[in-house]
Amino acid sequence: MFRHWTHSLRGRITLIATLIAAIVLVPLASVGVAMAKSWITTTTAADTWASAERVAVDVRAGALPAGASIPLPDPSVDLIQVVEPGGKIVSASDAARNLPVIGNVWPTPGNPVTTSVNCLPTVCVHFTAWRVSPAPDSPVVYTGTRPPRMLRSYVLESLAFAQVALVVALTGWATWLIMGKALRPVSKMQAELDEITASDLSRRVTPPAGDELAGLAGSINGTLARLERSADQQRQFASDASHELRTPIAGLRAQLESAQLYPDDTDLGSLVKSALRDTDRLEAIITDLLLLARIGSQVDVARERVDLAQLVREELSVRKDRIPVRLAIEDHAEVDGVRLQLARVLTNLLDNAQRHADQYVRVSVGRQDDMAVLAVENDGVEIADGDRERIFERFTRLDAARSRDAGGTGLGLAIARDVALAHRGEIRAEECRDGARFVLRLPAV
Repeated sequence: MFRHWTHSLRGRITLIATLIAAIVLVPLASVGVAMAKSWITTTTAADTWASAERVAVDVRAGALPAGASIPLPDPSVDLIQVVEPGGKIVSASDAARNLPVIGNVWPTPGNPVTTSVNCLPTVCVHFTAWRVSPAPDSPVVYTGTRPPRMLRSYVLESLAFAQVALVVALTGWATWLIMGKALRPVSKMQAELDEITASDLSRRVTPPAGDELAGLAGSINGTLARLERSADQQRQFASDASHELRTPIAGLRAQLESAQLYPDDTDLGSLVKSALRDTDRLEAIITDLLLLARIGSQVDVARERVDLAQLVREELSVRKDRIPVRLAIEDHAEVDGVRLQLARVLTNLLDNAQRHADQYVRVSVGRQDDMAVLAVENDGVEIADGDRERIFERFTRLDAARSRDAGGTGLGLAIARDVALAHRGEIRAEECRDGARFVLRLPAV
């Protein structure tokens, strides 16, 4: 039971808090008891000192005849004796009359007053010895009292350590309750996480208000969002693959079956050319689908500082486009990203622009505040307001562009959008008169 309790975070913190309280309070209690006893001893010595001084004054004045009962200056100091050299008691208080000399120290002329403790056969006495005069035959006044009850028993220790035990117990109990309240949101989040299944990753845990656990809940929800996005990508990949690959595969199969049934009527060259064309389309679709599945995951995430102006120059240096590209480039538009993915976005935007352009394609790079901006513009068909979001969906082709978009997989702009999102940026189709304009914005570094 104890082992199970200490394996709990709540139990361990409670145990640690209790031990710390005990480690701190036990020495403090010991010091407190010692100080209290020292104060009592000092007070007792002061009382016997005062009584001895008054009795010595009376003896010096001859106000105490030999054999007389000595009145008590202080009722708390009831043991008083006047002793001559040689140890003869000449006067005493009623309480000290039948006792031997209560002091075991004889003051000297150089040290006429002494305070000490002497244990008689029946009792220990706190006493003060006061020499009446420097004369060799001067009597000595002894005043004493029995040790206070606090010094004769363990009452102080018992009270102090009982209080320590109570405070330590209250500390453990309070820590247990506080930790239970503090960890209650964790238990709630755990229960909510247990209810989330792989088939439904849309649920989120409820973040507590305004403490460190809210950050933990945010991280959990962020992880769930990434898992949901990954699951959606996998489902989208399966859906897209099953839908988009069926047509070219069916066409390729039909051609091969036709050649098999009618070999004499089949033009082998035409068949091979058509089969290779369908195979190329299959390969392009599969390549784009795999890229979409990898974007935002931990695959190919070797991030580096990328200069978008340099990236544009490198890409254009290896392309052979039908329409020359106009440049408006500013240097130092740098981002932190995956170079291959950003290059793919640029390639897709340029390919899209070249397919739709009539006379010009323009690429511009610059900075706006803390964002690096890459824009690709062409003078082709304008994109209607209602289509500017839909065009980034997978396998979407606008009716006006279908005839001129041959050769594409329908995934270029979808890839561009996912890469932008994976880089904490955005891509939009913005208004452009007599053409189309795509703008990529990424956080600059």
